[in-house]
Amino acid sequence: MTNRYLRPVLDWYQRHARDLPWRRPTASPWAVLVSEIMLQQTPVSRVLPAYGNWLTRWPTPIDLAAEPAGAAVRQWGRLGYPRRALNLHATSRILVAHHGGEVPESWPELLALPGIGHYTASAVASFAFGQRHAVLDTNVRRVLSRLVVGTALPPRSVSVAETHLAESLLPAEPAVAARWSVAIMELGALVCTTGRPECARCPVASWCSWRRAGFPASGQRTGGQRYEGTDRQCRGRLLAVLRRADGAVAKTELDRVWPDSAQRERALDGLVADGLAEPLADGRYALPR
Repeated sequence: MTNRYLRPVLDWYQRHARDLPWRRPTASPWAVLVSEIMLQQTPVSRVLPAYGNWLTRWPTPIDLAAEPAGAAVRQWGRLGYPRRALNLHATSRILVAHHGGEVPESWPELLALPGIGHYTASAVASFAFGQRHAVLDTNVRRVLSRLVVGTALPPRSVSVAETHLAESLLPAEPAVAARWSVAIMELGALVCTTGRPECARCPVASWCSWRRAGFPASGQRTGGQRYEGTDRQCRGRLLAVLRRADGAVAKTELDRVWPDSAQRERALDGLVADGLAEPLADGRYALPR
């Protein structure tokens, strides 16, 4: 498929792209990988300070690999989904042990790293190494769904048809393909947003199939999931106690932060099973070593 959207989107990106540190020419492949892990289900505004602090402390995989896993969990702070910190720590040790302390360029080798799926492997290969891959995050999927397919939102999970469509629009030159991927992603983040798309600012609005169809609704619910009172909130409270502690904590300290004992024990068991908390022989708990 000829990509008639390419030049308008690239020109728009040249003028309007945010100056994000992981997009700068000085960003190392490790910096790009860290950013992509942090950006999983987390907005840019929350990632920016955590990203800067992480790379100041651990500018290379070798630096992180020399620390215990608990240090990564503590540094992760309140960024959410803390297993990502464990995945980054495990990745750093794999990179040191098997890749000379460097992020590999190969897509299959990236995919084999902990916590990295098809999207993240494609994003790192594209944005760190200038390769030609379809990068299908939620923003890209939404833009292509509206622009080409004519629906407000894509399916809940990536379909084969979506992948084929994204691949058909990739420019042949790898470096241009990588820039197209980040540009269409930025268009979705800044203009073609979920709730209030700004069509007047869109460089390809005149070709948009969804707009031409009169903006039909998708029928999907787009509201966020409830957080108050959930096991996830309980886990966060317990993990916060462990992060603040200088060493192990007594079980009674964990008991104080959540009133529902059954939910608290379930959440604590989950943290232990996920490797985020470590029970000690004396009954206390600590971050993983």
